[in-house]
Order: sequence, then structure tokens, then C-alpha cells
Amino acid sequence: MAKDLVIGIDVGGQTSKCGIVDARGTVLAQTVIRSDETTDHDVFIASLAEALNHIIAEAGAEGRIRGIGVGAPNGNYYTGTIEYAPNLKWGGAKVIPFAKLLSDQMNGIPVSLTNDANAAAVGEMTYGAARGMKNFIMITLGTGVGSGIVINGEVVYGHDGFAGELGHTCAVRHNGRVCGCGKTGCLEAYCSATGVARTAREWLEMTDEPSELRSLDKITSKDVYDAAKDGDKLAIKIFEYTGRILGEKLADFIEFSAPEAIVLFGGLARSKEFLTEPILNAMNANVLPLWRNKVKLVYSSLKESDAAILGASALAWEL
Repeated sequence: MAKDLVIGIDVGGQTSKCGIVDARGTVLAQTVIRSDETTDHDVFIASLAEALNHIIAEAGAEGRIRGIGVGAPNGNYYTGTIEYAPNLKWGGAKVIPFAKLLSDQMNGIPVSLTNDANAAAVGEMTYGAARGMKNFIMITLGTGVGSGIVINGEVVYGHDGFAGELGHTCAVRHNGRVCGCGKTGCLEAYCSATGVARTAREWLEMTDEPSELRSLDKITSKDVYDAAKDGDKLAIKIFEYTGRILGEKLADFIEFSAPEAIVLFGGLARSKEFLTEPILNAMNANVLPLWRNKVKLVYSSLKESDAAILGASALAWEL
């Protein structure tokens, strides 16, 4: 039987999305499992393998899987390892031979792995808003801030496989927040979904400004978005602050690689009606004149689940 299908897996801080993909980029079957219910990577990988076997049976794809592609935080394309991933409960201060362990669980099906944002960039370049682009930067705004840099049609990996950690460049130089990576002032600490929630909690403590957020015990970025949609002035200011910081950093990224576009993807990108204007204003105010109003800011045109699944699955066709 021809091995004409692949699997794409997007490993996130809270959930992991898996899908079976054919050569035309159609996701034939997919599922989601929790990533945050264990601190043991072996337990997680066993749960992942169980979920994969379930959708393989559901799709009638036994014996047809050519390979598995994985996008994961701190995923190393060269070695197939996940290394020191602070946003994964089972990642932490260790190097996990993830590709080998998953392949062993899947009876030897080959596995290729890369950074989750790189996988999303490949998916967007192949199927989405970056189709036909040779130079762009993918920014994923989720539990953390990931990035995939594409130059001349190729993902930039660097000499060690970890190039493009733009979420851990410094956004606030003095008295910056402590990031999950251990550094202070990282972009991720401000412009991720968790960063937005953190801003909300800090501002509620620092001001007496009325806000519907005050009635909530545990604030999420979605709560801030819902409040902004209701016209909550503090919530709108939080997005303006977040957008300004992100726009200032995007200006730096533009001056590094002169992309045709910045593509935003992930849960926080759904708040685009409150983020777009402050991002663009800050980006164009802080970039050199030769790039001002020249670089497009676009949002992913793919379903959030499909982009990373399709991008990760593209790795598997090369196996």
C-alpha cells in the first residue's frame, strides 16, 4: 500500500493539535490533547501516540503514513530534540529526544521536528497569507511569542537550529518583567496571551480606574478582549500598550531582514481590531524611512489549528 499520507503535530503550552494530511494539503482527520496535564514527557508522548493511533484508525490510514512532522517550542530541526522549553510543563531544564521517542512509540514511523513558529511559517507560506512570498516573518502570539523567519524562500535555522527566537529579544530594557525563560523584559512577557493577562492584573492593582475585569478572579487574554469589545476603556488601553510594544519590536525585526510582510498568527491575533492600529503606528514610527509604510502587516488566513498542522506535516514529506 502506498504511503501517501503524513501527520502534522502542533505542540503548544496548553494543547497539542494533530492531523492526518494528504498531498493536496487536506486535513483528513484531527484531534486535540492536553499538553499541560503532566510534568513527565514520557507520559505526554505515550498519550500523543495513543491519540495518533486513534485518528489513523478513524481515517482508515493504517500502513499509509509516510512520516510525522512536529512543531514544538524550542524544537531543534537538526537534532529532533526539544531543549529547555519553559512553556511546556514537561519541558523545563532538560533536552528531550522527542523525535526518536515518538518514532519508537509509533512503531518506527520517521519523525521530523522543528520550532512551532517555523512550522506555522511553512504552513502559511504553502497554503495561507504568505503564499508566494519569499521573505516574511511569522509571529505567533499564543502562550508565548514565537517567530519563524523566511528569507529567500527558506526558513532560517542558524548553525544550531535555534535561530529566530524573537520573542526573547528585550522589549523593556529597565525594570522589565521576569520572563519564563529567566531573562527580564522579553517581548514574550508583554505580548503573549499570558503577557496581556499579566498587564491587566498589574494595571488593576496600580489604578482605581473602573473596569469589568475587576469582577473576575482569574483574568485571561480572552477576558481582556471581551471587555474591550464591551467598550471597557482599561481593556482597550491594555491592547494599545501591547500593540505599541509589539510594533516597536517589529520595527527592529524589519531592519534585520527587510521582509515583504509580517504575518501574525495565534490566539491573541484574534484581537486584531484592537491591536492593528497601535502596532502599525509604533512600527512605522520606529522603522527607518526607507521601510516606512512599506512592510505589510497581515493576519493568518488559515484556521488556527490547520496552519501549524499543515506546516509541521510539510516536514514529513521530506522523510
